Amino acid sequence: MVGLDIGSHAIKMAQVVERGNELVLVKFGVKDLPPEVIVDGTVMDRSQVTSAITDLVGELGIKSRDVAISVSGHSVIIKRITLPEMSEEELSESITWEAEQYIPFAIEDVNLDFQILGPSASGAPNAMDVILVAAKKDKINDYTSLVTESGLTPKTMDVDAFALENMFEVNYELEPGRVDALVNIGAEVMNVNVLKDGQSVFTRDSSVGGNLYSEALQKDLGVGTEATERLMRGEDTAMVTFEQARRTMEGVASDIASEVGRTLDFFRATTGIETVDRVILCGGGSLIYGFMDLAAERLDVKVEMANPFRNITIDPGVDSQLVQDSAPAASVVVGLALRREGY
Repeated sequence: MVGLDIGSHAIKMAQVVERGNELVLVKFGVKDLPPEVIVDGTVMDRSQVTSAITDLVGELGIKSRDVAISVSGHSVIIKRITLPEMSEEELSESITWEAEQYIPFAIEDVNLDFQILGPSASGAPNAMDVILVAAKKDKINDYTSLVTESGLTPKTMDVDAFALENMFEVNYELEPGRVDALVNIGAEVMNVNVLKDGQSVFTRDSSVGGNLYSEALQKDLGVGTEATERLMRGEDTAMVTFEQARRTMEGVASDIASEVGRTLDFFRATTGIETVDRVILCGGGSLIYGFMDLAAERLDVKVEMANPFRNITIDPGVDSQLVQDSAPAASVVVGLALRREGY
């Protein structure tokens, strides 16, 4: 399948195929969206989004119609729960009743899915841990209809946090006992997926992202969209130098880093796992000038940028410079491109 990441700032597409023992990136592209086209996960201008998708399909020469997409934010609930041991078939029959205890939406308004993780980590006898996911039907219908209007077929609906996990599994070595926090900073939403021994033990979405920089720069310095983009790359503009913008940008970076810190504190408090060994930054917001260094300083944890192409060969027909420039921001779309139907 083709991975299709519909973000509020840009549309990304990727296609990964198997050649012998290698995974090969054969298609990759990014198309920026105008401001306010997608706001708080709601599509305000469908024609702009479908045009961006169809333009990418044409420019990349993608033949496959089958795509994997994902959702995140306040319309998605992910819970790790403990239930009495039962088969997958038995849980399928009772999941609606079980979910009602954990989902803050009317159960008829959501789509449900689950994954049995295995015996309960708590050691409770005859118990198992289950990941429960619920997503509001209107959000899913909105995104799947966008895909079909673009001439494509939505085959898989994933969650951003789990797409990050797919990317991680392919590109990073599993070290027993290690705790990794995958922190994906998009334009409007930050996804956090904490993995222990390579398995998700905590997820959380927060309504913070790279747009906070744009809002602060426009408010403090009166600059427009194009100028804010340059300043966020650490470049001067005709009206404002980067040094003049530095204080505002460091203030925003501090706020986002603090939100990451609060999320990790909440993780420690709710799971009893005291140590986070590494934070891996993903998403376009992580690329904003100076953020990674400030985050490492504030979090007092090893921080590194994600490389979703670390163990993926880049086909000669793919724009290698675009791949290099986009790497951390491509983490979700690569995770989606690694999905296979029914898996």
